[in-house]
Order: sequence, then C-alpha cells, then structure tokens
Amino acid sequence: MSTKAYIERVLNTLEVTSPGQDEFYQATEEVLLSLLPLLEEESRYEEQNILERIVIPERSIIFRVNWIDDMGKIQTNFGYRVQFNSAIGPYKGGLRFHPSVNLGIMKFLGFEQIFKNALTGLQIGGAKGGSNFDPKGKSDNEIMRFCQAFMTELYKHIGKHKDVPAGDIGVGAREIGYLFGQYKKITGEFDGILTGKGLNWGGSRERKEATGYGSVYFAENFLAKYNKSLKGKRCAVSGSGNVAIHTIEKLYDLGAIPISCSDSRGTIYHKEGIDLAALKTIKEVHHDSLDKYASVDSGSLYIPLKEYPKDGHAVWHLECDVAFPSATQNELTLVDAKALHKNGCILINEGANMPTTPDALKYIKENKILFSPGKAANAGGVATSQLEMSQNASMAQWSFEEVDIKLRSIMGNIFKIAYETSVEFGCEGDLVTGANIAGFRKVADSMIEQGAV
Repeated sequence: MSTKAYIERVLNTLEVTSPGQDEFYQATEEVLLSLLPLLEEESRYEEQNILERIVIPERSIIFRVNWIDDMGKIQTNFGYRVQFNSAIGPYKGGLRFHPSVNLGIMKFLGFEQIFKNALTGLQIGGAKGGSNFDPKGKSDNEIMRFCQAFMTELYKHIGKHKDVPAGDIGVGAREIGYLFGQYKKITGEFDGILTGKGLNWGGSRERKEATGYGSVYFAENFLAKYNKSLKGKRCAVSGSGNVAIHTIEKLYDLGAIPISCSDSRGTIYHKEGIDLAALKTIKEVHHDSLDKYASVDSGSLYIPLKEYPKDGHAVWHLECDVAFPSATQNELTLVDAKALHKNGCILINEGANMPTTPDALKYIKENKILFSPGKAANAGGVATSQLEMSQNASMAQWSFEEVDIKLRSIMGNIFKIAYETSVEFGCEGDLVTGANIAGFRKVADSMIEQGAV
C-alpha cells in the first residue's frame, strides 16, 4: 500500500466512525495529507499505527448540565471535555461556551490543540471542552449558576497534573472566576487547575492579550524573513472579541494600521484605523453590537451582514496588505481569498482556529500568498497559559514585561521550527506543512516511546 493510500484509508475510516463531524474531518484531512513527505521518509509511523491512534481521542466526556435561570426554571445544556492526547504533557485547551458547540467541534479543536501545544516547546498535551450554553443575553447570576453547574461535573476529570482548561469563546475572566470558585468549594483545594485566572488569585499578566499579541509577533517574524515589516501596513482584522481586540492593539504598537473589525451582525471599516478605545468600550464594557461603533465614529463605515458578498465576508474585500482572520472557523472562503489576492494582500495570518476553508487554502497556496496557519500563529494564548501554570507551581508572579519577553521568544521559536521544517522537506515557506510535521513528529515520537497506551 502506498503512503497516500494509507492516509486515505485512515481518513475513510474516520469519516465512517465520526459521521456528521465535518469540522473534525476537515482538520484531520488537512493535517494528515500534509504529513505525506514525512511518512514517505519514516516508515515507523505507519508500522506503529500512529495515524490510526492519533486521530482518536484518549477520552471524550459528554455530560448534562442542569442550571436554574432567573425565573426559577431548570435549563439543560450539553457539556463536553475531549481529552485528545497526553503524550507530551497534561491535557491543555480552552473551554468554549457557544450555541454552535457540539462533539465534532470539540474534537476538531482538541485535535488542532495537540499540534499547537507541541509547537510551543512546552510540555502540554491537547484537549478542548465547553458547552452549547450561550452567555449572550444571560444575567451575571445566570452565568454564575451555569458555570457552577458545569464545574460540578467537570471537576471530576481535571487536575493540575492531569488536565488544565482555559478560556475560549464565551469564557473570559468572569466565567473562569465562577468556575474556579466552584472547583475550590467542591474540593477544598486552591490548585492551578484553570488558567486565565484573576491576578489576585494566581493569574498571569498578559494572559488576556497573549493570543492577539502572539499572532502579531508571528506575522512580524514571517514578514521579516522576506525583508518586510508590519510598519505602515494596512491590516484587515476580523472579529471583535479578545483575540481581535488585542491583535489590533499590538498592530498599533508595531506601527501598522488595523482598518477593520467584525461581529456576527456586520463589519466596521475605518481607513484611518480602528478607534481601539471605542471598540473596547462597546465590546468589553457594554457587550454591544458593532453597529454602535459607527454612531460614535463618523469616519467609519458599517457594512451589515445583508450586504456581504455571496459566499464571502465583507472584511476580506477591503484593500489591505495583511489579513488577520481572528473570529471563528471557516470564515475565509474561496471568494474571500480571491478578493484578498486581487487587492494586494501579501500575508494571511490566522488568529482563529481553522478560519480558512480548504478551497481557499488551496487557492492561497497556488498563488503564493504567505500564509500563517492558526496552530502556529495563534499559539500565544496556550503558551502563556502554560507560563501561568509555571508561575502557579513556583507560587510566583512575573511582570508584564517578563511575560511579554517570553511570549515573543516562544512565537519566534514557533516560526523558526515551522519554517526550518518546511525547508527540510523541500517546501520552503509552506508553514502549513512545516508546522504540521514539526508538531506531529514531536507527539508521534513520544507516543512510540511510551508504548501501546
């Protein structure tokens, strides 16, 4: 059997055993096919059935979450924790509270997390969890009661040397606080079993900013390789959550011009640069829609969802030099990729998890647009989470500057290993292949060394 036929056999089996889990299948297909150059050189991965083993989670936990709303009515949601791979360290990955959450989404995110975590050079395995609970429109008390109910089940499956969750979409400092408080109440222990904690009780400085900042640092390294910089570059950013906001913030720090942001209802375009203070007030203080931004900033244009191009997103049809997809999966389509290319975009830098569709990725590669895959470019958040774990273990707290130096160094090292691996396998600058092979090789070698477990 040829190596490609072996990969296709694994994928075909996975499609049968994981029906309806499109995002998970998309993620595994992208990773496994990119491993072809490595697998053709190293027969031991096939001999040890590593592909069959690595695409199956070590453990998938599904549980019911009953909580009481403000009207006294019992509400029910699904809870998930997919502990995918612990070959190089304890499980690590965020918790997502969003209506779109299901088992397939959790498996896709957990699978990606394996290789993202491996690329950081830190000893952390891959996992993901969450719920189809929607925090939008809920009171603080309802969110607190949901988090307490969620942790009442989750606490059985986590631990500082076993599984250390963090935040993700819908899970910020408020939710982490409620989750940690319930864990402490149930167990009677003050452990570093969550990251993203408050600074007063074990949190790390720059954790909130880390994914966005790290994404920009990665782009900075990539452009520098080709004697370019971010200074003066027009940057299209999607999203308006934690990642997008701090991507915009760091772009300003490095002299770039972030011209856009977006949410589920529409896109803001501001040619002179997004008003960061106004954006933070709308999204972090009032938790409001971006249509309010246009009312406080007359120099901006608001493009509602109904005016988006067919099969595309308005943010990627703006003239820009660098694109930072920082919202959610499959948000950058083939139509969008063609528009970015036409408008002169030289780099697409993924701040979200798998935001680029497969056909868009193929077009980007064929047209030689620089591309930073999310498992490399957005690894700053989980890297800083591990730095928080290190601080908790030593009962220390580092300064913002110390954490930032470490984060910048980690992102530089991730770029270096992804780029050097792409050179090693004859595809210089193809960071999808470079990052996937580098992350896979570290995890797969560890699995082989630990035996059939």
